[in-house]
Amino acid sequence: MDSKFHAFMFPWFAFGHMIPYMHLANKLAETGHMITFLLPKKAQKQLEHLSLFPDNIVFHHITIRPVDGLPVGTETASDIPTSSRKYLSEAMDLTRDQVESAVLALKPDLIFFDFVYWVPEMAKQFRVKSVTYHVVSAAGIAMVLAPDAELGGAPPQSYPSSKVVLSGHDARVYLLFTSSYKRLFDRLNTGLMACDVISIRTCKEVEGKFCDFIERHCRKKVLLTGPMFPEPDKTKPLGDQWSQWLSCQVVLENDQFEELCLGMELTGLPFLVVVKPPRDVSTIQEALPKRFEERVKGRGVVWGGWVEQPLPLILSHPSIGCFVNHCGSESMWESLVSDCQIVFIPQLADQILTTRLLTEELKVSVKVEREEETG
Repeated sequence: MDSKFHAFMFPWFAFGHMIPYMHLANKLAETGHMITFLLPKKAQKQLEHLSLFPDNIVFHHITIRPVDGLPVGTETASDIPTSSRKYLSEAMDLTRDQVESAVLALKPDLIFFDFVYWVPEMAKQFRVKSVTYHVVSAAGIAMVLAPDAELGGAPPQSYPSSKVVLSGHDARVYLLFTSSYKRLFDRLNTGLMACDVISIRTCKEVEGKFCDFIERHCRKKVLLTGPMFPEPDKTKPLGDQWSQWLSCQVVLENDQFEELCLGMELTGLPFLVVVKPPRDVSTIQEALPKRFEERVKGRGVVWGGWVEQPLPLILSHPSIGCFVNHCGSESMWESLVSDCQIVFIPQLADQILTTRLLTEELKVSVKVEREEETG
């Protein structure tokens, strides 16, 4: 391979995965490497502004074909509820012929992927190296490789932590998720064992022992990229609507949404909540508690759309003192690189584990505890 290489980026079609892949693409392009980014056409419109090296980063469109259970027009995970994402993984499997055609035509040296398990097998056919690049936490990956630790009892002897384990409500949520998405976890495991190299968006200081565990278990090198954040441009001020106050994939239930809003109100402090409308509600305004906007006027905002500002720039505003989030992979690193106090309300399987890592083991955050029976 020449000193300069050509890499394909083929992440899971969710913005929480595609955006970190875009950051990696920028880092590689900065040193002269060529990148072809495989993604649906509509997703390009929301990602292309993140490309800092357009001469070295090319977008190649992938068409999502119809699959039973997948709503017509779906291209990314943000188009559908969590329960339908298994159908999106099936649709991504049907893109193999498109990816193979692109490989034949463009002749990459490497393919970066995460959930599309057949990439290593395909890559070997064309003498291309495969790198599984994961943006979820190393702790979450380690749990997939050591499923006995899911059960809430003593983790296996080889597992690297006695604190980043599951119990009570968290264990039930995790087991429900993994049983519903067993195929997704099988895909992840297959990709880890079949690829040429494993890479994870983390660092030794935060998750070193989990990375060592993954390296031993998979018997291959694990390369760490660090958080991979672009430097925020602090010369550009926040938009007027946000600067006075100082989008996530999770969709809350109505009662969770109401509790979040009322909890923010009870702090007595200025706040900004960016959240999708709760289930079965089309707008944020429909779901707000009665007279909520009247009571918090001039102090709080609940926003249901995209915030067209980099979150690190918002968090760096001197008026922001606390960042409450769901501990997704992007939010985790945005929390750690900010000067804010950190509060986590995890919703999904990997978020639960990452919250335990940062709260129980590293002790840099606090977690909102749930009622044991109802969650």
